[in-house]
Amino acid sequence: MDFRPFRALRPQTQFAAEVAALPYDVMNTEEARGYIADKPRSFMRIDRAETAFEPGHDAHADEVYAKARELLDARRADTYIEEKKPCFYLYRQIMDGRAQLGLVGTVAARDSLEGRVKKHEMTRADKEADRIRHVDTLSAHTGPIFLTYRKQVGLTEIMNNWILHHDPVYNFKSAEGVHQTVWVVDDAARIAEIQEEMADCPALYIADGHHRHASAVRVAQERRAALGDAWTGDEEFNYYLAVLFAADELKLMDYNRVIRDLNGLSIPAFIAKLEKKFEIEKAEEGERVRPRSPHCFGMALGAQWYHLRAKDGTYDPSDPVGSLDVSLLQENVIAPILGITDPRTDTRIDFVGGIRGLRELERRATSDMQLAFALYPTSVGELMAIADAGEIMPPKSTWFEPKLLSGLFIHTF
Repeated sequence: MDFRPFRALRPQTQFAAEVAALPYDVMNTEEARGYIADKPRSFMRIDRAETAFEPGHDAHADEVYAKARELLDARRADTYIEEKKPCFYLYRQIMDGRAQLGLVGTVAARDSLEGRVKKHEMTRADKEADRIRHVDTLSAHTGPIFLTYRKQVGLTEIMNNWILHHDPVYNFKSAEGVHQTVWVVDDAARIAEIQEEMADCPALYIADGHHRHASAVRVAQERRAALGDAWTGDEEFNYYLAVLFAADELKLMDYNRVIRDLNGLSIPAFIAKLEKKFEIEKAEEGERVRPRSPHCFGMALGAQWYHLRAKDGTYDPSDPVGSLDVSLLQENVIAPILGITDPRTDTRIDFVGGIRGLRELERRATSDMQLAFALYPTSVGELMAIADAGEIMPPKSTWFEPKLLSGLFIHTF
């Protein structure tokens, strides 16, 4: 794996907490406006530059991308510093007492093109086009791609030893309550050791950030082609910004579904259809049902919750994609009973990250929606197995927490 250090453009220490922002794609434009209302230095202003214009302004207009570049240039002058030499960075997050330690650097786009960086999701052309223009206009990767790998003991030892003997440059708690700590690895010997360890890494897996990944690789391809040569140059655009976490440190949360209606069915008729594929038990009054094992679901029909357990024969245990709970629900309920065959585009379905809790599912099922399903989380092992097999997960299969913050590291080229 070609993984190398870079000269990060990053906030001055006193501004890190003000700059750091949630990823651009976890909220819509209006939510972003509220998020930045009292945060003049927030990186969300650059990631969602349409917030600088009046409501209703085209978020993909030329002037929006130009504004993002203008804002980044302004922050270079009063907020950011640029590392004097290429470095790696260690990025630790602690949420609810659980820590995950990431290694920040740049990955060769060529490794992605040749299959050593593995994906598990499809991307949407419109979202990909947006990030391509953002990256290309700024000549920078502003949001890190969240990658994972099978743990390498030597790499873990290097990172932990560095933390023991060096002070962090950032150490703050985000507005979401996650403790964020960053160390700069600037020693040539340690940098060489990290690169040696990574050279032996057979594969990296995209945990989160498929659209950022696709856009970074596309920009590299286009700039490479403009030079008229193969992948022989050493330009910075050949590499993209990433944070690498060992798989055993990560936590996936459930990614749940809410449905607008019962597709014309009465409640008894809907339950009768469900009973052909699931064992169903009505929950106690006031009980919200969180599934305790795979192939079990919590279902809120309005305010009434149910326990669902898939019957034998509803899925093929040998099929890594078909046996996922998101697939099982889609193939046995959402498509055949509720008539939603394309969950990517059908407006009758919405998706709720597990971080919002069961209370949010019940709220949706008793307000703008009628039905909610709580799922058991997909595992990192399932993600890797599917990626190794060259397969693709159904949409909205994984939800990682905590989210990587944007603005702490920018890779310019």
